[in-house]
Amino acid sequence: MRDEKFSDLYTGGKSLIPFFVFVAIYLGCGIVLELYDVPMAFYQFPAPLAATLGIVTAFVMLKGSFEVKFNIFIAGCGDANILIMCIIYLLAGGFAAVCKAMGGIGSTVNMGLTFIPAEYLSAGLFIITAFIATATGTSVGSVVAVGPIAIAIAEKTGIALPLVLGCVMGGSMLGDNLSIISDTTIASTRTQGCAMRDKFKLNLWLTIIPALLTVVLLVFWGNTAITIEKSKHTYDFIKVLPYLLVLITAIAGVNVFVVLFGGIVLAGLIGLWYNHFTFLTLCQTIYAGFTGMIDIFLLSLLIGGLARLVNRAGGIEYLLKLAHKFISGKRSAELGIAAIVSITDIAVANNTVAILINGEVAKSLCHSFKVDPRRSAALLSTFSSIFQGLIPYGAQMLILTGFTTGKVSPLTILPYTWFLYLLALSAIVSIFVPFSDGLIRRDPWNYEFDKPESQV
Repeated sequence: MRDEKFSDLYTGGKSLIPFFVFVAIYLGCGIVLELYDVPMAFYQFPAPLAATLGIVTAFVMLKGSFEVKFNIFIAGCGDANILIMCIIYLLAGGFAAVCKAMGGIGSTVNMGLTFIPAEYLSAGLFIITAFIATATGTSVGSVVAVGPIAIAIAEKTGIALPLVLGCVMGGSMLGDNLSIISDTTIASTRTQGCAMRDKFKLNLWLTIIPALLTVVLLVFWGNTAITIEKSKHTYDFIKVLPYLLVLITAIAGVNVFVVLFGGIVLAGLIGLWYNHFTFLTLCQTIYAGFTGMIDIFLLSLLIGGLARLVNRAGGIEYLLKLAHKFISGKRSAELGIAAIVSITDIAVANNTVAILINGEVAKSLCHSFKVDPRRSAALLSTFSSIFQGLIPYGAQMLILTGFTTGKVSPLTILPYTWFLYLLALSAIVSIFVPFSDGLIRRDPWNYEFDKPESQV
């Protein structure tokens, strides 16, 4: 129900225009730069600046005094879920930076290459990339870490280059979707008001069958009889321990702040022991990890404020009325959530941005049609990750093809992203055959979830 205190702001469907301005600027700049062959075209225009222009539009066109609109905007920026999400971003960035600096990623990759038989390297690359992405929470970082290795393996063994790159893409998006510390998971759980552990359980059951089928397919159709020298791959198992600590403690339900802080401490101690840095450079590395998350940090704050303005002016209420014309129950609501986040990701080429844009609408649909918010979080994360891995202009695909220096195009990789197609099938089937609903026994409607702004 609309808050009468701010009824003077109400503009209905027109209040969605600031969101459209944000998307149009972000998407339009990417398209124009792509036409001029600018590298990473869709990532050149800063997303926080595009959001700022949307906010300016909201202040200009929405009814009400500047003071009222400014107070609503600040309240949105300062929302508890937004601030928690931002702090988690900072800790996740610090953890990833320290692990990278002390050689954790290299050791993880080399350990996998050491123990995986040469004839199963395609499947091994998929598994290694998936583990790294799940442990580090970044698909882009996983692509950067494993992509060059995958290309070298293809050259040495004769495995088709598009095939190994498809393995890397599938594994990176698997981890991005499943990881406890990925910005995708953080955004989806905080916007829907559910625990990361619960979302992980649901996502795991959506993911495990497609992942196993992908491994089987790669074993039978992606193998090679050529061997490579195992002695070239050196690793230290102790450097893998921070990743294992974070995964195990997060799944066990330990508070995410404790999980990430503990991971940073352990990775830092290992780095100090191996003389990778001094205490001072360790602190600098942690801070560098913080600053590396500044874009998503600022974007989350700004989108939180913009969403509160749009909501107070009736935008979410208008969308829900429109949705009621096409959505008649729980299943169609879940399909609607999957559709809006997929379309948005195709438009903005960023899965976290897509989740932030649609988070409030998805939460409102949950309360209107009794969709479990944990399911909503899983659907937002899953479908945004699927399309992020498939769009030719996504950061992950552009980086992968960039490593090949023009030898491979995105269109030649797409036929080999088997996992993403299987994951999409699994997620769609789960809407009609809810095989994962019994994983979490708590009834979401017998205890309090964060209510959407439209129902405050």
